[in-house]
Amino acid sequence: FRTFCTIDTYGRLNVVSSTQIVFHCRRIISNALHIPKTMIRVSKPRIGGGFGAKQTSVSEVYPAYVTWMTKKPSKIIFSREESMIASTPRHEMEIHVRVGADKNGIVNGIDMYTLSNTGAYGEHGPTTVGLSGHKSIPLYGKAKAFRFVSDVVYTNHMSAGAYRGYGATQGLFAVESAVNELAAKRHMDPFEVREKNIVREGDVMPVYYGQVNTSCALDRCLTRVKEMIGWEEKYPVRDMGNGKVRAVGMGMAMQGSGITSVDVGSATIKVNDDGFYTLAIGAADMGTGCDTILAQIAAEVLDCSIDEITVFGADTDTSPYDSGSYASSTTYVTGKAVEQCALKIREQICKLGAGLLKCPENEVVFDGKSVRREGAGQDFAGQVSLTDIATASMCGNEIALEATVTNSSPLSPPPFMVGAAEVEVDLETGEAKVINYAAAVDCGTPVNPNLARVQAEGGILQGIGMTLTENITYSKKGKLAENSLMQYKIPTRIDIGHICVEFESSYEDAGPFGAKSIGEVVINTPLPAVSDAIFNATGTRFYELPITPEKIAMAVAEREKEQA
Repeated sequence: FRTFCTIDTYGRLNVVSSTQIVFHCRRIISNALHIPKTMIRVSKPRIGGGFGAKQTSVSEVYPAYVTWMTKKPSKIIFSREESMIASTPRHEMEIHVRVGADKNGIVNGIDMYTLSNTGAYGEHGPTTVGLSGHKSIPLYGKAKAFRFVSDVVYTNHMSAGAYRGYGATQGLFAVESAVNELAAKRHMDPFEVREKNIVREGDVMPVYYGQVNTSCALDRCLTRVKEMIGWEEKYPVRDMGNGKVRAVGMGMAMQGSGITSVDVGSATIKVNDDGFYTLAIGAADMGTGCDTILAQIAAEVLDCSIDEITVFGADTDTSPYDSGSYASSTTYVTGKAVEQCALKIREQICKLGAGLLKCPENEVVFDGKSVRREGAGQDFAGQVSLTDIATASMCGNEIALEATVTNSSPLSPPPFMVGAAEVEVDLETGEAKVINYAAAVDCGTPVNPNLARVQAEGGILQGIGMTLTENITYSKKGKLAENSLMQYKIPTRIDIGHICVEFESSYEDAGPFGAKSIGEVVINTPLPAVSDAIFNATGTRFYELPITPEKIAMAVAEREKEQA
C-alpha cells in the first residue's frame, strides 16, 4: 500500500494512491477529514495486484490528514510487515453444512450455517458472509429445500475486508467438501453426483436472489475436466510404490458479475485530432488487464485497432463515475458501458460525416476509417475520412464527438468453473504436492482468452496456497504471527506441477459480446478439489485449512495405529 498527497494550485487536496476505488476513496477521505468532496481529487496510477485488498482505504487517510493540515506534500509506504499486520485479510469462517440426498444421489436439501470473524471492525462483515451461502448452494439446482443462517462476530483480530472470492470461497469449500463426502458415503463418483444435480441454463435460482440462470455451460465444464485430468484412470488413488500415492479430487464453483442493481460502470469516449480516440474510465486496472479489455471492446465497435485508443483511467476529476473494480464487475458492467458508448460515438461520427457529405444521416455508413454514402463504393467524392471529420469538428461545429454512458445491471450472471486436482502425497512425511490441475471455466464468451487464462492460472495458484500452505495464527492478545513471507508461505509457480485451463463458452446476452466475469470464480475450486484428493490418498478428511504436512503425517500415523 502506498499513497502520496499534495496541495494543488487551487488549494485542493490531491491524493495519488494504489487503490481500486477512487470515488469511494474520495468519499471516505471527505468524511474522515470533514472537508467537502469538491476539495479532493483522488487518482490511481499504474498499480500492481489488488485482489480486493485495495478495496478498502487502508493507507489514504493518514497522509491526506497530514497534507491538509500542513499544506505540505506527504507520503506513506507500507512495509511488507505493515501490509501483513495492518491491512484487511480474508474473513475467517466456521461453516456447518448438512446435505440431504436420496439413494440415487439427488441432493434434496442443504442446511448451512456460517459464523464469520470480521475482526476489530465491521466494514465488510455483513456483505461477505452472505456470499458463503448465496454463491454455493445455487450450484445444486434440484434441491427442494435450503436454509442459510449466518452470524458475524467482532474479535481482537485484524479487521477483515475483501479478498478474491469474498466469502464464496469459504462457502464453496464447505458445501463442495460436504457433497464429496456424500459421494464417498454413497460409493458414487463425485462427477456423477454433480452431473445429476447441477443447475442448468434457464433454471430459476431461489438462493441466488431468485435470478434466472441466463447462461450456463457447467455441464460441459464437468465433461471437459473429467477428460482433461484423466479421471477414469486415476480415480480415486494409485500407489506409486515408493511410499507415495497419487490421488484425484474435484470441485465446482460459481461467483457473480458485479452486484445486482448496485454496481455502476461508466465510460467516456472522445474523438481526437487525426481520428484517434480517448477512452476515460473510472475502473481500476490492477494487473487484471481491464485497460486492454475495455479498449478491445471499444475497438471492436469502432472498427479500429486497439492502438488507436488511448485509455485514461481512475481519476475522480476527469473519469466518469464508476463504483470501482471489485465484485468481478469490470468487464461485465463497465465493459457494457464501453460498448454502448462506442455505439453512441459511431452515431455522432456518422452525423457529422453526413453533414460534410450534405446528405441525410440514414444514408451513410462508418467503416472505422471513413464515413461514406451507401452505394458510393470507392468513389472518394462520396466519402470523408475520420481524420477530416475530426478536423472539421474544430471549426464551426455543433456536434460533439464525445459521449458518456453509464451502466448498471439488474442481473449478475454467474460464471461457473469445474476443477480437478491430482495430488501426490508422501505418506511418511505428509508432504502433499499438486502434480496436475485441470480446470474448465464458463465466463461467457471471453473477450481476451489469453488474459482470461492468466487470471484462471493465478486464481488456481492462490487457491492451492490457501489449501496447503497459507496459515494465519493470532496470540491471545490479537497479535499476528505471520508477519513476513518467511512465515506466511505463498506458493510460487515452481511449487506446483502443471496447470491446464480451458474455456467452455456460453453467451451472456446482457454482457459485452457475450462476456461474464472471471476475476474471482477461479480461486474457488482448488480448496475442495485438493482436500478431497488428500482424503482419497490418506483416508482422512480434513475440515480445516491449510492442510499442512504435519496434519497429514499425524493423520496417517493415527490411521495406521487404528488398523494395527
